[in-house]
Amino acid sequence: MSRDPVANRVIYGRTLAELGAKNPNIVVLEADIAKSTNTFQFGDRFPDRFFNMGAAEQNMMCVAAGLATTGKIPFASTFVMFASLRASEQVRTSIAYPRLNVKIVATNAGVEICGDGVSHQAAEDLAVMRAIPNMLVLSPSDPVTTRIATETIAEYDGPVFMRLGRQDVPYLYEDDVQFEIGKMIRVREGDDLTIIATGHMVTQAMQAAGILAEKGINARVLDCHTIKPIDVEAIVAAARETGAIVTAEDHSIHGGLGGAVCEVVSRHHPVPVSRMGVADRFCSSGRDWRKLMAHYNLDHAEIVRQAEQLMSERKRVCR
Repeated sequence: MSRDPVANRVIYGRTLAELGAKNPNIVVLEADIAKSTNTFQFGDRFPDRFFNMGAAEQNMMCVAAGLATTGKIPFASTFVMFASLRASEQVRTSIAYPRLNVKIVATNAGVEICGDGVSHQAAEDLAVMRAIPNMLVLSPSDPVTTRIATETIAEYDGPVFMRLGRQDVPYLYEDDVQFEIGKMIRVREGDDLTIIATGHMVTQAMQAAGILAEKGINARVLDCHTIKPIDVEAIVAAARETGAIVTAEDHSIHGGLGGAVCEVVSRHHPVPVSRMGVADRFCSSGRDWRKLMAHYNLDHAEIVRQAEQLMSERKRVCR
């Protein structure tokens, strides 16, 4: 059954409200942007467990930490940029260091937020958060995995950072998809090379794989919804079985998914890895998010280009 695209942040808000009806210990904190994060759905149903902390993200993280010490399960939401950078010290010291049960679910990740510009385009968050000890880091790709991830982290005991995008994304999976923290989903089979993508870039990876198939290149596609702990087994299998990897993320090529994959490959089974993401630069605003992504080479066309380049280089080496 086909379903219309919807933003993952909308699914998060809907799921959070459903969880609130089941678990009275869940509380929600937000930074005066409940309409954007969609936490208003929880607030409308449970106003006594919903706290607008204002545009004070550092304080919000500390309050969330305090609530966790009383047995509550705080979900703290704001834009990714402010959760990961403005409040990074509080996240590190007040939440991760004592390993408190706080769920940081941040929206409007990456360049695809479009019109808000460099001050809001979070392209460093995965690098920051996966460097913090005790932190679970998630980046679901579609509405189904977002729902399951939200349900899963509500049961998980420990600090979590989950990034969500702003734009509508298509459904990639049926409701019964096998989702497990730390285990990638093999979305497409292939043995010529592997595309490992995260977040909304999984959709772009699937489009790229279709184009590559028409050119005679059979690409495996892996959905890396968990950045930390990374699925070492899936990466090593991809390296051994396909011989080359392209990573795709709406994030800096430094320290995010691409960096994590390279760390695994370099240790366990060295193969060529091409990282598709934000280069070492700040990006600008744009009216059309798809055109903006294409302008910065953050789309399926760039995945195809990098995949073809890897295949060409392998052929030259084989000669």
